Amino acid sequence: MKKIFNPKKQDWPFILRRPTQTVADIEDTVMQIFNEVQADGDKVLHKYTKQFDGVEYSDLLVSPAEHIEAEALVSGKLKEAIQTAKSNIEKFHRAQKTSKIEIETTQGVICWQEKRPIQKIGLYTPGGTAPLFSTILMLAIPANIAGCSELILCTPPDKSGKINPAILYTAKLCGITQIFKVGGIQAIGAMTFGTESISRVYKIFGPGNQFVTVAKQIATKFGVAIDMPAGPSELLVVADDSANPSFVASDLLSQAEHGTDSQVILVSTSKSLIEEVEVELQKQIINLPRVGIAKKAIENSKMIFVESDEIAIDLINEYGPEHFIVCCKDEEYYIRNVVNAGSVFLGNYTPESAGDYASGTNHTLPTNGYAKQYSGVNLDSFTKSITFQRISETGIRNIGNTIEVMAEAEGLQAHKYAVSLRLKSLKDK
Repeated sequence: MKKIFNPKKQDWPFILRRPTQTVADIEDTVMQIFNEVQADGDKVLHKYTKQFDGVEYSDLLVSPAEHIEAEALVSGKLKEAIQTAKSNIEKFHRAQKTSKIEIETTQGVICWQEKRPIQKIGLYTPGGTAPLFSTILMLAIPANIAGCSELILCTPPDKSGKINPAILYTAKLCGITQIFKVGGIQAIGAMTFGTESISRVYKIFGPGNQFVTVAKQIATKFGVAIDMPAGPSELLVVADDSANPSFVASDLLSQAEHGTDSQVILVSTSKSLIEEVEVELQKQIINLPRVGIAKKAIENSKMIFVESDEIAIDLINEYGPEHFIVCCKDEEYYIRNVVNAGSVFLGNYTPESAGDYASGTNHTLPTNGYAKQYSGVNLDSFTKSITFQRISETGIRNIGNTIEVMAEAEGLQAHKYAVSLRLKSLKDK
């Protein structure tokens, strides 16, 4: 990891730059595949599954036999862990339910808001080097709690044409019955336009590589909503002398192993801690099965020394991390002042891994600085808020003149007339 000491504020945008390609770099590839999917449907999905995943099969839909086989392959220990995580995630997301909001804004004018589920949801979970069955929990559970009526899941197959058993087990546990063996840009295209096998959806959820992220962004041009731009994983840790260097190093590596385009950053007010973490990184990384991936991600990553917590929080808010770990004496200062972060983890005994799997919070979070504008996935991500109003005779008398004056000022006479007619009818009674 590159070490940087007391960087000038004007240099922060360059220092904090992500190692990702831009939409422009990938857009042509996405549009080519999208156009093909729109024109030729399943045929194109088979074509790119063969090209990118190296497998061919006749049916994109996972069969009942594959579900049975997968369930038998998942160990009892893993099933128990998945069920525990499911329980915690359900508790946290059920607690996010809100009741109808109703108020009389003026005598005789009743306004209220109710939430309705988004009916057709498309879920995407990566399956390549790390089959993220935990993502299914994070997406299907709130979708079910919200009451979404149709859920489909797309995930890429392995080289033998199989879906990881834990993915299939988790999907079935969460009530997903339509699972398709297709990944990448072509999967997003299928959910955007619909094919012979895969239904068009109203909103697409799920993380992915840079190609999937750009595909989701471009899908919005075709009338499909997305959860957020969720691309390569990232983590920022702020730590001082109260932090455990080995814990900090382990957290940095836990994100670095996601992919070669992941990025991890350590911000510290302690030069000695930076040195200790650097030593721990070298010790721990050699024991990782994904050491090659982690090493490449570490090359994209930085250790930054700053003089104070005040400078640190300004830099952190400028970066807008997906995951933000605080291991400092004055953690309350960071809680009060953080405004741009996907999810925050507090203290030496709160690893980011907890949020990835089982604490209950959602791990589908905004990356690439989008934490400045987007929330992570939550129950509201799967709902729409619809407003209602009912105006009585008394109510229209009370606000009618206000509407007339405003409509006339905007030159919209029909708007005014719609109110004037009603007021006249009441006078004539």
